[in-house]
Amino acid sequence: MKNLNRKNLGLEKLQPIKVVQFGEGNFLRAFVDYAFHTINKEVDFNAGIAIVQPLKEGMVNMINDQDGLYTLFMNGIKKGDKIQDIELITNIVKAINPYTDFAAYLALAKEEELQFIVSNTTEAGIEFVDSDTPNMQPPNAFPAKLTVLLHERFKHFNGDASKGLTIIPCELIDYNSETLKKCILQYCDLWKLEDAFKTWVSDACSYHSTLVDRIVPGYPRAEIEEYNNKLEYQDNLIVAAEPFFLWAIEGGEALKGKLPFHKTDLNVKIVDDIRPFKMIKVRILNGAHTAMVPISLLYGNKLVMETVDGDFTGEFVNSVISEIRDTLDMDKDEIQAYSEEVMDRFKNPFIKHSLADIALNSISKFKVRVLPSLLGYYNDNAKLPTNLTFSLACLIQFYKGTWNNEALPVKDTPELVEAFKNAWQLGTLDLVVASVLSNTEFWGEDLTKINGLSEAIVLALTEIEANGIEKGFDNFTKTVLV
Repeated sequence: MKNLNRKNLGLEKLQPIKVVQFGEGNFLRAFVDYAFHTINKEVDFNAGIAIVQPLKEGMVNMINDQDGLYTLFMNGIKKGDKIQDIELITNIVKAINPYTDFAAYLALAKEEELQFIVSNTTEAGIEFVDSDTPNMQPPNAFPAKLTVLLHERFKHFNGDASKGLTIIPCELIDYNSETLKKCILQYCDLWKLEDAFKTWVSDACSYHSTLVDRIVPGYPRAEIEEYNNKLEYQDNLIVAAEPFFLWAIEGGEALKGKLPFHKTDLNVKIVDDIRPFKMIKVRILNGAHTAMVPISLLYGNKLVMETVDGDFTGEFVNSVISEIRDTLDMDKDEIQAYSEEVMDRFKNPFIKHSLADIALNSISKFKVRVLPSLLGYYNDNAKLPTNLTFSLACLIQFYKGTWNNEALPVKDTPELVEAFKNAWQLGTLDLVVASVLSNTEFWGEDLTKINGLSEAIVLALTEIEANGIEKGFDNFTKTVLV
């Protein structure tokens, strides 16, 4: 089997560098690089990517060994059918480690056709570190590295406003572009960079917050022989992802002109406000994930796929999503379509998504992802949502730590685990529920003030402990007046 490189595949002509990408991990290669690869194919966008390794240790040597080439496998379920699409990604021109070749990094600033900066340096990556200096080669923090690159470009092109860059961070934090821009301006002040550069950074460059949505398991280590057997070359950088793809980017007509994704079939939405897309994702995808974990683990399941395929737990997840949908004041057809796609994603047989892994920090996740839907439903309908309320009861039962004399995979801060331990030692379920629901550090508010919630949770826990999950839920739905 031949090695994967440009000469062996006849791909020696390189595209001009239009994108500098901070980060070389699986997600960016399965998401952003795939997106630009697609626009190159369908619109002849002709955009090459230069990857910058944001940390000292990374994968750029492996990427360069294959001339930037790698294979993306998109495996999943679409409208009930298994699909597997295979795409050779060809648009990475070079990969640079600025810690070992700082000159090559600075040279990127001088690329004539450079237009875009993209990044995914993890949620902790966009930070201001005041110990970074402009003379470090390179500075440690990603925003500091970017400030150095932008300043080099500003000087090389004599402040030409047309050489400003479009900056599109993909880190999973709120207002990611605003946060990044703030850090850059802080470095301008800290380093006493010229006012003209600060103006160029603010006015010639544009900043666009994003929402990214795709599950990327990454390198399929356990099935790597099976994957390579489908190729005519040996690929050490295979990345696996689900077929679903959503990239929402804040920007107007000017950005659509720069990035004509609307001329492709790819689900990239350039919109005025990404918050509605974030709400759909957090409430439906993440919310359903979080809501299913305690009930499914108590029921005896181990995987997300197992949960949604089960008669009882699958119907429960569907009902949870239905209750969540009712709280969203958005286009109903779009919400319904997204909900159906979410169920297909949960059923993906190629992704072994462990419920125990999702259980990490479930209280904080429930507060952000599920509680707004539960309270929204209550406020809209003057009654509690049956399934979301029962999920909250299961969450409290889960944090007891044991079930049927077996340990549960509770993973949270020691302080929170201790608080639940103390609550469960109070004796009666009334006292347990009152202690948990009134803890404002858990929920951000006192949930005992929600009319009927404490009584409903006590009833659900009584049924769970007496009759188990399935029968307990059945009795709960027949008894509680919600």
